[in-house]
Amino acid sequence: MTDATDGPAMTDDTDSPAVTDAVDGPAVTDATQASARRTRTPWRAGFFALAALGIVGGVAWALLGSRLLVVKSVTVTGTHLVTPAQVLAAADVPLGTSLVGVNTGQVTQRVEAIRQVASATVAKEWPDHLVIRVRERVPVVAVRMAGGGYDLLDASGVIVRWSQAQPARLPQYLTPLTGGELQGDPALAAAAAVLTELSPKLSAQVTTLGVVQALAGPGVTPADAYQVLLTLRDHKTVLWGGTDQAAVKNRELTILMRGHGRYFDVSAPGTVVTR
Repeated sequence: MTDATDGPAMTDDTDSPAVTDAVDGPAVTDATQASARRTRTPWRAGFFALAALGIVGGVAWALLGSRLLVVKSVTVTGTHLVTPAQVLAAADVPLGTSLVGVNTGQVTQRVEAIRQVASATVAKEWPDHLVIRVRERVPVVAVRMAGGGYDLLDASGVIVRWSQAQPARLPQYLTPLTGGELQGDPALAAAAAVLTELSPKLSAQVTTLGVVQALAGPGVTPADAYQVLLTLRDHKTVLWGGTDQAAVKNRELTILMRGHGRYFDVSAPGTVVTR
């Protein structure tokens, strides 16, 4: 009877370590640690959020609000017909402007609005410098004005400047139109293209040029649509024709002009006419 009621089995059921472990063991400790972690997590998140905001704010201030990255100087290159002051005025980037905030595309457009400027590039040089490079228009012909003087035009027909006398290096373009009416004119574009095709020796002799005939119809290409006539310093005349086969025309003229002819038609290479 004693073994049945007071044996080791009873002791194991009431006082064994298994019961103690179930009530006071690691499970209670784990719950406490989890609670502590949950308490610390919002503080960590808040700390990192504030740190991130501080970094973003610092960068924004450095880029936009500080005096570290502002325009302190502007360099203009490539000017001959216009002055650097004119370019700076058109660019409209005051010193002290945030370099980050400078829109180089808009500055380029403002500079290119100057009539004598063919193109411009604007570049930032960190931390505080702006460079404006200008390519000016180059006059290729002179157009005599009814009131006197000459408008000097580039290949696209833009008036680069006015001159009282015809510059020695520029041929006169013969046309019934005024200089102001020639912008974008295809006949002038053809004449200007012919000037670039001439040999240096022949180009230096041209005093006047004009378009004597505009061809149209099937089979007419843009290259031969305008027939360009050249007058040289020795009063010889050359009907160059269109802008095609320039190398062949130059070779033929070099040979033909050794003779005594005064008129040379090389508009159709291989069937040259001289008089």
